[in-house]
Amino acid sequence: MGFDLSGKIVSIGDTVQRSATFKTREFVVETNEDINGRTITNFVKFQTVQDRTSILDRFKIGDGVKVLFNIKGSKWEKNGQTNYITNLDAWRIEQVSMSGSTGNVDTPPAFSPDPESQQGIADDLPF
Repeated sequence: MGFDLSGKIVSIGDTVQRSATFKTREFVVETNEDINGRTITNFVKFQTVQDRTSILDRFKIGDGVKVLFNIKGSKWEKNGQTNYITNLDAWRIEQVSMSGSTGNVDTPPAFSPDPESQQGIADDLPF
C-alpha cells in the first residue's frame, strides 16, 4: 500500500553506504496541517534506498514536492532487548508548486459505497 505527502524540502542528506551492497539517503519535508483553526507544522523524515538515492539529485532545499512512499518496519533483538524501527521509504518524488498549497498531508476520501453494489441488500434498520 502506498502513501503520499506534499510539502517543502527542508533538508537533504548525503548518501550513506551502510554495507558493501546497501546505501541510503535521508531527506526531510515540512508540512502544515490545520487542526481546529491552528496551523501545526510537521517535519517528516524519509529515506531513499539503493538506486533511488539519486532521485534527490534534482531537488534542492525549499522545493515543493509530493513524496510517494511505503511504510516499512523491522524488528531485531540485541542483548535480550527487542527493538523496532519504522522507515518511510520514498520511491518517487514529484516537483509541485507551493503557491496556494498548504503542504497538508493527503487524507483518504470518505467511504462512499458503490450504489450498484448495494442492490438487493435489504434496509432493516429501525430508523
